[in-house]
Amino acid sequence: MDIATSLSRLLGPLRRAVLRSTRTAEDLPDLPEAQIELLRALSAEGPMGTKAAAERLRTSPATVSNLVRTMSAAGLIDRQNSRSDLRTVNLSVTTTAQQLLNRYDTASRTALEQAMSGLSAEDRDALARAVPALERLTTELDPHSAHKSGITGRAE
Repeated sequence: MDIATSLSRLLGPLRRAVLRSTRTAEDLPDLPEAQIELLRALSAEGPMGTKAAAERLRTSPATVSNLVRTMSAAGLIDRQNSRSDLRTVNLSVTTTAQQLLNRYDTASRTALEQAMSGLSAEDRDALARAVPALERLTTELDPHSAHKSGITGRAE
């Protein structure tokens, strides 16, 4: 089997396994990945409008609006009318959501560290060497990345 096929078959199950073990370890709520991605974007980049969030997540504004409706009702996102344009809403994470993200990140790191401790030193070294290549692969796959705009963003 070639590398592309192997990666394609592996990445989804790996992502889901990490998320499952993270949720289980910390008894975290079963937030859909789309909600986690939106929270991460808002946490990293600060308040933004629905259109900007949709562009950041590479999805439609209608999809973001649906996420926001659910997440706002759950107390995960604050919606503030823009001062300059009352038709525009700025989205931001709530304190509760930021605490959840921090718990997800800590639990995820711990779960991965524990799982990797069961691997051989050779496998751990291979994973460490693969991270920069996976970061570059992510950049290559993202048509809106800084790399595609002429900025390499390559890991050192």
